Amino acid sequence: MFSSFLNKRKDKCKEIVDLLGKEYPYVSIFAKHAKGKRLIVDSKITQVGESTSLMETEAGFVIKVFNADHYSEYSIDDVEDFDIDVFKKAIALDNLHQDHINVDILNDEPLKKDFERLDPNVLTDDEIVKKLDSFKDYFSSYDQRIVNVTCVFIKREISSMFITKNRELTQYYTWNNCLASLIVSDGKKIKDNYDGTNGHDSLKVLDDFDMLKEDFAKISVALLDATTIEPGVYDVITAPSISGLIAHEAFGHGVEMDMFVKNRAKAKDYIGKRVASEVVSMHDGAAATLSAASYFFDDDGVLAHDTEIISNGILVDGISDVLTALELKKEPTGNSRRESTRRKAYTRMTNTFFLPGTSKKEEMIASIKHGYYLSNTNNGMEDPKNWNIQCTAQYGLEIKDGKFTGKIVSPVVMSGNVLDVLNSISMVSDEYKIIGSGQCGKGHKEWVFVADGGPYMKARVKLG
Repeated sequence: MFSSFLNKRKDKCKEIVDLLGKEYPYVSIFAKHAKGKRLIVDSKITQVGESTSLMETEAGFVIKVFNADHYSEYSIDDVEDFDIDVFKKAIALDNLHQDHINVDILNDEPLKKDFERLDPNVLTDDEIVKKLDSFKDYFSSYDQRIVNVTCVFIKREISSMFITKNRELTQYYTWNNCLASLIVSDGKKIKDNYDGTNGHDSLKVLDDFDMLKEDFAKISVALLDATTIEPGVYDVITAPSISGLIAHEAFGHGVEMDMFVKNRAKAKDYIGKRVASEVVSMHDGAAATLSAASYFFDDDGVLAHDTEIISNGILVDGISDVLTALELKKEPTGNSRRESTRRKAYTRMTNTFFLPGTSKKEEMIASIKHGYYLSNTNNGMEDPKNWNIQCTAQYGLEIKDGKFTGKIVSPVVMSGNVLDVLNSISMVSDEYKIIGSGQCGKGHKEWVFVADGGPYMKARVKLG
């Protein structure tokens, strides 16, 4: 249920908005209270406790005011401690900076609404630990080369509130992740592998992991026989995790339109132009699907959107926070996100994914003369200014004459130019998956929860 901590401070927030509204033409307060719990079962111990990660557990308030021709923000742990004199001194210091971007006043459309998304099958800690124990026992007995097992269940509860003169919004929602990490060794080599499931339904998250555990264990042990790939250009089939990584790196950060304002994204010059083959379509938005980044309104009170990024190969639009939208004279897309209430809001991805197509996965694999099936996200990098990307898959399975050979390579690095990669996509499957257990930084910091994914895709890329 919605945070009692925030609920008890709602009237105080309104009082501050009214007080500051006598001096500033626009005042808003964003408040957040997040709680996280981690349940960990490994080969030696069981731990259950509140998360200490700031991304999972925090409480605070951000006061935003329109200050003549720009916006200033003030962060405070508890509005009960609000002191208007301290606030004015902080704003005065902000006014000394000469690098403000002058913008218009934000639109304050009237809206009062409470949003809620509950876990339909809440499980007790004991029930979750019992299931994690069963996973640990399964992996430990699967093969003696599995030498260490760690199973984790993460429960998150998020409450937030946004208040202006005309707007009063609250939201409460939950999200769960079940993750497992395996270390395998044959006495000479050591490999590690991970996989997981996620969702707002605790029971389904655990049931879904139960369904994948056998394949996960099999691949983990097979990694001991993995070799390095011979560098070259290959036809590949990307699993949803790798399709999502491509979406995230190719046109994720690249269409965060605060990068447009700073002239740090090449995508700015390609709106309305072809950037991918005609079988490629892509969306982003907290309302685009249900996943880890699916909220009802963003950190500046804009309702969640479903934004079309690419339509049949054409770059349609980017995503924005409220101030970026003001600067570009566009409607905000609901992508204002903060690492915490102590940090400013940036334009950030939410759920970024390719849409499904019409091909069958089996016919896509059968169409490969010699190439690889790539799966399991490892890491990625991109350069929005020059459109070069690098995506790493945990492993690749060799395909020859449309059939798997049994050879496995690991890790596999895909690199190239965004336009080359996306225009090489020739087939897109009719099934797809969104993976909601990721975290993403902007540059080297400003971490938020994100999700990505998509269908299986056939492309021709450089591997190494």
